[in-house]
Amino acid sequence: MTRSTLTGDWGGARNDLAAKGISFDASVTQIEQGVVGGGKNDSSWEYGGRGNLTGNLDTQKLGLWPGGFLTVELEGNWAHTVSGKTGALMPVNTNQLFPLPIGTNVALPQLSYAQFLSHYAGVVAGKLDTMSGDANEFAHGKGDDQFFNTAFSINPVALVVPYSTLGTGVIVLPTADPDEAVVNFLVVSATGKANTAGFDDFSGAIFTGEGRVRTGFFGLTGHQLIGALYSTKRYTSFDQRLGSVIGKQALAKKDGTWAVFYNFDQFLYETDKSKKQGVGIFGRFGASAGDPNPAQYFFSLGVGGNGVIPSRDHDRFGLGYYYMSIDNPTLRGPFSTRSFLRDEWGFEAFYNVALTPWLLLTPDVQVIGPTQKQRLVGPLLRRESVGTATVLGIRLQLVL
Repeated sequence: MTRSTLTGDWGGARNDLAAKGISFDASVTQIEQGVVGGGKNDSSWEYGGRGNLTGNLDTQKLGLWPGGFLTVELEGNWAHTVSGKTGALMPVNTNQLFPLPIGTNVALPQLSYAQFLSHYAGVVAGKLDTMSGDANEFAHGKGDDQFFNTAFSINPVALVVPYSTLGTGVIVLPTADPDEAVVNFLVVSATGKANTAGFDDFSGAIFTGEGRVRTGFFGLTGHQLIGALYSTKRYTSFDQRLGSVIGKQALAKKDGTWAVFYNFDQFLYETDKSKKQGVGIFGRFGASAGDPNPAQYFFSLGVGGNGVIPSRDHDRFGLGYYYMSIDNPTLRGPFSTRSFLRDEWGFEAFYNVALTPWLLLTPDVQVIGPTQKQRLVGPLLRRESVGTATVLGIRLQLVL
C-alpha cells in the first residue's frame, strides 16, 4: 500500500535493471465523463482509457559509451470520449487523444535516440513524442495525472506540430544541468502520425525551438519558457482537427503558418523543494498566424499544487481558466466571408486523491463556452444553438 508502483521492484530485478541503465514506466488510465448540460444537447456518459509503457536505456550505465539515451514508447487507447459532444475546439479528455483520437488503437509514438557530445550539448533523432514540449509544473501532460482539458496540457497555437513525427534536432544545456536550463531546436515532419513509420509521406517541415529556465523569485522555485515554430506545409484552411466542429465545408488552401508561445509556473508556497510540493500559479500565452491554425491568440491562468495536506504527499489539485481567440476558416463559394465560429473559453477544477501512491482517483468538473455556435439537427436540418457545456468526469490511474 505504500510502494510507488503496484508491481513493486519485481523481487529486486527492477532496481537492478535501473542500476544498469534499463528502466520501465507503465500506467493505465481510465476515464468516465459526461456532458450533463449544454453543449450539443447530447447528454450522455462515455468511458475510455489509455495504457502507456515507456522504456529508457542509458548506454553509460549499461557499460557501453557515455551520453547515449534510447527511448521507446508503446501506447494504446480504447472506447469513447465526450469531446465531440461539447461543441468545443479543445478536447475535454486529453487522455483519449493518444495515440490516435478515434477508435481503438495501439501504436509506437516514440522511438528516439539522443547522444550528448559533452555536458552542454547533444543531438536527438528518430520518431518523437512532441507532447513533452511546452512543459509546465502545474499544467502539462496527456491528461492522466493533472488537468483533463487539452488547453491546460499544451499551448493550442503549437498543435500544428504532429503529436508523433519523425524529427531531428539539437539539445543545449547552458549550465550542464537540465533542471536549471534547457534549449532545443528541432526540425520535424509536418505530416507525422503515431501509427505510421512516417517515411512514406513528407509534405512539409516544421522548424521549432524553445528554451526553459528555472527561476528563484522570492526564494521559491519557478520556470519560464518561450518558444516559436514555423511550418512550410500546405494546409487545408482551418486545421483538419476541427472536422467535428465545422462539418463538411468546402475549405480553401493555405500555405505555411507560424506561432510563438510562452508559459510560466511559480511556487508561492513550498513545503518540500526536493519533492516539488507546494502551491503555485501558472499561465500560458500564445499567438499564431491564425487560419489554418484555429487558435490565433490564447491565454490560460490557474492555480495548482501537490502534497500540501500533511500525510497526503501524493494528492494534487488544479483550477484553471482559458480563453482562445478563433480565426474563422476561409470557405470556398458564396459563404467565403461567413463567420460561423466564436471565441472559446473554459474553466476546469480537479482534485487528485491518492488512494495509494500507485492508485489515483480524480473527480473533475469543466464548464466550457464552446467554439461552435449552431448545429443542424433532424431531417429538415433545423438549426439549434450550442450552449455552454458542463462536463463532469472521474479518472482512475494505475501506476504499474
